[in-house]
Amino acid sequence: MKEALVLYPSPAIGHLISMVELGKLLLTYRPSLSIHILITNQAYDAGSTTAYITSVSATAPSIVFHFFPATTLPPDFSTASPHHETLAFELLRLNNPNVHHTLTSISKNHIIHGFIIDFFCAPAVDVARELKIPCYYFFTSGACFLNFLLYTPTLHDKFDKSIKDFDAPIDVPGTPSILPSDVIKPLQDRYDEAYKGFLDSSLKMQTSTGIIVNTFEKLEPRAIRAIVDGECVPNGSTPPLYCIGPLTSSGRHDDGRSPESLTWLDSQPRGSVVFLCFGSLGVFTVEQLKEIALGLERSGHRFLWVVRDPTNDKNQKAATSSTVADLDLGSLLPEGFLERTKERGLVVKKWAPQVAVLSHPSVGGFVTHCGWNSVLEAVRAGVPMLAWPLYAEQGHNKVVLVQEMKIALPVDESEDGLVSSEEVEKRVGELMEREEGETVRERVLAMKEEAEAALSPGGSSRLALAKLIESWKRE
Repeated sequence: MKEALVLYPSPAIGHLISMVELGKLLLTYRPSLSIHILITNQAYDAGSTTAYITSVSATAPSIVFHFFPATTLPPDFSTASPHHETLAFELLRLNNPNVHHTLTSISKNHIIHGFIIDFFCAPAVDVARELKIPCYYFFTSGACFLNFLLYTPTLHDKFDKSIKDFDAPIDVPGTPSILPSDVIKPLQDRYDEAYKGFLDSSLKMQTSTGIIVNTFEKLEPRAIRAIVDGECVPNGSTPPLYCIGPLTSSGRHDDGRSPESLTWLDSQPRGSVVFLCFGSLGVFTVEQLKEIALGLERSGHRFLWVVRDPTNDKNQKAATSSTVADLDLGSLLPEGFLERTKERGLVVKKWAPQVAVLSHPSVGGFVTHCGWNSVLEAVRAGVPMLAWPLYAEQGHNKVVLVQEMKIALPVDESEDGLVSSEEVEKRVGELMEREEGETVRERVLAMKEEAEAALSPGGSSRLALAKLIESWKRE
């Protein structure tokens, strides 16, 4: 029978891309495999995946997508949790019968070496256990956040109060101390339904066959060592860890056209442009957009800025619900801004080819929301960052990028949650022209070389991948 792996991503586009790239990597080293990817509908708007899946299907015939019937939350489902992750955990739990049916069907004609799941797909661990299929976690963020999640059950048992009520920074093995306010929001309240979902997945991860993580040893040596040495699960055993990254999207465009942003970059001096992009979900109010614009204008630096439609809610950082109707850039930004900056700046609506932009020689800095895919893309391109977290684990990533890896400078909010134009101007200047920026630039260029080495024959990530594949032969 044919060998197979079954991959089960969270349906959010960022998680799906990472899982597909894992599938492609495994095929490179084990071409006899068939890769099966399970696709559920989304519990909330987490970015369209249709075009991406169509593209992958056309170019990678060994990757087969299995689309589950649309599942909806029951009419009587209610939760007091304000976090959209609660909906994701519940919808994925309701999909367990679909998981069971599909795994059973695939196993009729295949030997399933492993069932590789996203952190949010933890309810499916029970299905894999019932069917006696080895279950692996694929962790799409970094080791520094992984060790926090592995350590979460220990914090839960050690303290009887919520993280939001801690009055001191939290110490977790292998990472800098983190302020309670920087912890991912669903983990801040131990009585929240989303917290229970995270805790359950963390506990199940400790019992998995292995943890595959999208990082490499030289990027996060202290965090990885703490996990491998068992410090993050002091009262239990830690599964084998496979650091096989950095895995990033190729970012290729097959229509033969060069997007406006790349054409514009072609005419800019080398290393002169700061690129601002906040992921597939990052969103700001009009007030915040205007502060960014004023800061960029006063900085005097060239810029390429991707702007999404704004939100009216200053507390909304991710576009998981409807935002303001599609508006023209002139109405979003300060009057005359586009005209005054047209010789040194380009503002594009909603999207730019991020991998290609970061790889362009004209780009010298990246203002990012600290999503892990974006971080790895910047590392592979050797572009230093300004860390401006918005949602999910990005506050945690910022601490690590700035304090531990030293490949980013911080962007700091004022007490009202707004990042002022003065802060934008100051930080862009530091990144692009001052000593602080040169220090992180040198550091990220060194990490670029380390990433290339990790992915080369005999490199740490290639050896970890070989170890993972070898484990299937021993089954």
